[in-house]
Amino acid sequence: MSAPTHLPAPGAHSPGADPTPPHHRSGRWLEHWDPEDPTFWRGGGRAIAHRNLALSVYAELLGFCVWALWSVVVPLLPAAGFDLSLDQQFWLIALPSLVGATLRIPYTFAVPVLGGRNWTAVSALLLLVPSSALAWAVTHPSTPFGVLLLLAALAGLGGGSFASSMTNISFFFPEAQKGRALGINAAGGNLGTGLVQLAVPALVTAGAGLHLARAGLVFIPLSLLAAVLAWRYMDNLGTARADYRSFAAAARNRHTWVISFLYIGTFGSFIGYSGAFPTLLRSQFPEVSTSIAFVGALVGALTRPLGGIVADRLGGARVTLGALALLAAGAVAAVAALQAHSFPLFFGAFMVLFTAAGIGNGATYRMIPAVFRAGVHGERQLARARRAAAGCIGIAGAVGAFGGFLIPRGFAAATSTYGSLVPALWVFVAAYVTMAATTYAVYLRRGAALASAGV
Repeated sequence: MSAPTHLPAPGAHSPGADPTPPHHRSGRWLEHWDPEDPTFWRGGGRAIAHRNLALSVYAELLGFCVWALWSVVVPLLPAAGFDLSLDQQFWLIALPSLVGATLRIPYTFAVPVLGGRNWTAVSALLLLVPSSALAWAVTHPSTPFGVLLLLAALAGLGGGSFASSMTNISFFFPEAQKGRALGINAAGGNLGTGLVQLAVPALVTAGAGLHLARAGLVFIPLSLLAAVLAWRYMDNLGTARADYRSFAAAARNRHTWVISFLYIGTFGSFIGYSGAFPTLLRSQFPEVSTSIAFVGALVGALTRPLGGIVADRLGGARVTLGALALLAAGAVAAVAALQAHSFPLFFGAFMVLFTAAGIGNGATYRMIPAVFRAGVHGERQLARARRAAAGCIGIAGAVGAFGGFLIPRGFAAATSTYGSLVPALWVFVAAYVTMAATTYAVYLRRGAALASAGV
């Protein structure tokens, strides 16, 4: 499957000129794609882009569902006959995040190499592996813990799909509409975490007894449907190219690593708390049903767009600083709740954490183009800045996802060593304060290089 031998240059058509329409060759490869040309966009480009976006959101939502599947199943494993310590349970929750974060970089480059439509179909089919593995594992309580770890790691395939999905959709839309399209794509994926925590507990307890295998089996037909829809209705863009230089340029820029550090605090908190919350409820408040755990992930997903909207008005750095301060306050409130053994306060504290993480997600992502555009003049420099910003988005997305591993393992280490979650929460408070101080010092402090850039 090779790229077209001849591609019209993007922007080659002036507004009002007779554009080259979107044209498919075999394999649903589009040989010409120029969304920056208004006539091309109105003449069919917009409809194709939105069709691909809709199917991408569905495939990515499934990816997040499978990624978060073990977070729902693990608290129910003891009732199914599994004898697991709390530390082992947190390992099963944390490992999918570690694998998913690691896969994000190779998944990013899969789209230009294989085509967005092809890779979306392949990545949907790959979800059959962790879904089937989970369905088998939960019916065999004698499965060794090492095997359970390996099977849980397979769920990381769902986490990698976020990167390839965002990369693919970014190629379809003009610059002026990329933010909105990527925001819809990201929000659709994030909703998968709350959706799976809402639907799976009801599914596995429907009827008499506990039917954990259903948690994996339900995603087999849904993943097959995603693969068929992608193969039948999505498109590959021959103009999409793997831009290794943008990653190299981003990796050399210190702001990539500053923003990645901050993204561990925002997106990493969303993934980490979403994964750990059902197990935290079961271990700390066994009298309360874990069926309400989905509310946290849902709140985090729904507030992500809000963070971007507010950041557009106030600046991403200011909103990120506020979100990190709110995360610190939420963690302190969670400490107070544990010490008083107050479920209402504990639940309220975590709703603050999820809200702050969601707002911070949108705000930190909004900082990236502003940081790389600051002080840039001229079309050539601006084009380089956009490419470097795209590379930063890929790197930050991967690094931030490691928070989904660090937070559950932090809880596990605290309970194993001190018999309490409180020390882990104090460490998280210290991390949020450090991240907030970094945000202020680098982007907001009077005299800082980017203080006047409106980052």
